[in-house]
Amino acid sequence: MPAPIDKSVNERAQHFLKVLIERYIRDGQPVGSRTLARDAGMDLSPATIRNVMSDLEEVGLVRSPHTSAGRVPTNSGYRFFVDFLLTLRPVEEQDVERLRDRIAAEKDPKALIDVASRALSSLTSMAGLVTVPRRDRILFRQIEFLRLSGNRILVILVTSDGEVQNRVIETGVTFTESQLTEAGNYINAHFSSLDLEQMRGRVLQELQETRSRMDGIMSRALEMAGQVLDGQGPDEDMVVSGQTNLMGFAELAQMERLRQLFDLFAEKRHILHLLDRSLEAEGVQIFIGDESGYEPFEECSIVTAPYEVDGQVKGVLGVVGPARMAYDKVIPIVDVTARLVSSILNQR
Repeated sequence: MPAPIDKSVNERAQHFLKVLIERYIRDGQPVGSRTLARDAGMDLSPATIRNVMSDLEEVGLVRSPHTSAGRVPTNSGYRFFVDFLLTLRPVEEQDVERLRDRIAAEKDPKALIDVASRALSSLTSMAGLVTVPRRDRILFRQIEFLRLSGNRILVILVTSDGEVQNRVIETGVTFTESQLTEAGNYINAHFSSLDLEQMRGRVLQELQETRSRMDGIMSRALEMAGQVLDGQGPDEDMVVSGQTNLMGFAELAQMERLRQLFDLFAEKRHILHLLDRSLEAEGVQIFIGDESGYEPFEECSIVTAPYEVDGQVKGVLGVVGPARMAYDKVIPIVDVTARLVSSILNQR
């Protein structure tokens, strides 16, 4: 529930704040009294408008940049705007159909997540991000080892939800095809129907306990499985697309700020922690500026929504962009994408 509207912000001040923020989002330039009077469609003197702006500045909803007589919204102003003044624009039905077709065309869940992330980036011209479905209940079904050149092995891992993961690993010895088949059969016979976390633990435990009395092929099978499962860590938990789109926004384009943002995207851990806060929430969540808790996002807004499978929240998707984003467009896009991902995953 949003907080009650500050009584000091009367209806006239709210109208001017809405007009100012909409103009600033569109143009990215401080808004002066003359422009505000024209856009607001109200026959008021410049002095009256300046008084209203002073009142809004006093309560922390707008500020005056040192280089301009105009005003720009603060993060508190954006929050007030989003909570009380925003009018959403529904996503065009033809855009929804195109988005549904793009996502539904992918049979593999991981590929579906990749497409959803790229679609969010493309539709908003910002950075799109999607967490992969939670793996705590995804079971291991089958593994297969295939020879490549040298000592390289292609490992094909199939999970209970039909996801197929391919990974190339390096081994210290050269295996024949029959040895790789035998290794795969051993893993499948001993570890099928375990979830991936349990499988990782069992593989490592068995490798430590039985290496001395296990023949070479079975020991190497466990080692190869361990290499693959070690790759199921945090870096695999989120897909980010379109980070470079943020370079197109002047307020984010300073090299030091971009470096900090890209470091966050590369590390992922902090973003995942932020998205975890959206897992328990219903519907769209919006983090504006320092609400995220991370300094590099002080000039950014993050719009997220959870997606569900069988009535259970399995992940979160959203976009990262400047606080000066078109919330009326972005929020419906994130909401629709989350609903489409939920719908398509539930059909699988």
